[in-house]
Amino acid sequence: MNITCSESIRLVNGDNRCSGRLEVKSNNSWSIVCEDDFDQQDAEVVCRELGCGAPSFLQGALYGETEAPEWSREFLCEGHESALLHCKSSSSSQKFCSSGKAVELTCSVSLRLVGTTSRCAGVLAMFYSEEWRPVNVYNSEENWNHESATAVCSQLDCGSSVFQEVTEDSTWRYVWEIESSCW
Repeated sequence: MNITCSESIRLVNGDNRCSGRLEVKSNNSWSIVCEDDFDQQDAEVVCRELGCGAPSFLQGALYGETEAPEWSREFLCEGHESALLHCKSSSSSQKFCSSGKAVELTCSVSLRLVGTTSRCAGVLAMFYSEEWRPVNVYNSEENWNHESATAVCSQLDCGSSVFQEVTEDSTWRYVWEIESSCW
């Protein structure tokens, strides 16, 4: 299993790892990005780099004020790049982001429950590599328990788990296989 973690961007003060104020690391310090210099294509790249689903909300002043310095360049992403710092950019002199103008972003969470009318019940599916697939838990008898299910519920803002069951799907299809130690 290969894992790549982003060391150059983060979303802070949000409800989960896929929402918050965007900060970019440069010269070992974190800086904000001005809302005026950020668009939908840039948001798509950020959400992809963080392993989240598509951007669902882009606005300033949602996740509190910041003392972080402002970022000094505009990102010119085309939307297909794998990382924000891989996008073209236009350098400019140091900018001042006025209050409430830092980029704040909500990406869809990369997990969801499908197959029922409730967003808090169903088969666990995960978004990765630009597609949704059901999740198959590796060695589920040993690795899947109430704590694992509660971690998923918590990430989905659905409280704690009240029921969990590992089922075998009789139809053949591609799945994402995980170990519950990832939770």
